[in-house]
Amino acid sequence: MDTLANTRSIVGALLPVEELSSAALLSGLEAHKEKPLIFSYDGRDVRPSYHVTEVKTGSFRALDCGASPESWSETFIQLWEIEEENRGHMPAGKFLAIIRKVDEAVGFDPQARLTFEVSDGVRPMQIYRAERMDAGDAAIRVYLSARPSSCKPRDRWLQDQQFCCAPKAKQPCCG
Repeated sequence: MDTLANTRSIVGALLPVEELSSAALLSGLEAHKEKPLIFSYDGRDVRPSYHVTEVKTGSFRALDCGASPESWSETFIQLWEIEEENRGHMPAGKFLAIIRKVDEAVGFDPQARLTFEVSDGVRPMQIYRAERMDAGDAAIRVYLSARPSSCKPRDRWLQDQQFCCAPKAKQPCCG
């Protein structure tokens, strides 16, 4: 077994996945206000009768496992996936109106990290990140993927290695 090749594939799998920021999500929805907004997660679409039950914004300060201080802003959007008859997916414009109301009442940082909390009211909430958005002819779809835990010092190291060893990089670590 080639240990170096396995290490590369493992390291590659551990690099953070790109995420949509709050600003990217909102600007993407702005041009499609009339289209139904569909969130997809775990290989399926959220039920058409979902509700946005809560939007929380906050600033966090923490100490990571390497004893380095961390700080960030984060927005949590809670989706309640219930079954109601005669309802279609929420239009993107209605979602934007909810966010405007949040901004007026408590403030909204468009650069904040974006986290979705999804539950059907019975099972525990699951935590997701917005990975990408596709605007089709009939609807706009936001793909959510599970938000795994991570080690911030390791993530910073991997990011530095990726940058440092990129083609044409003239950094001391490239040898």
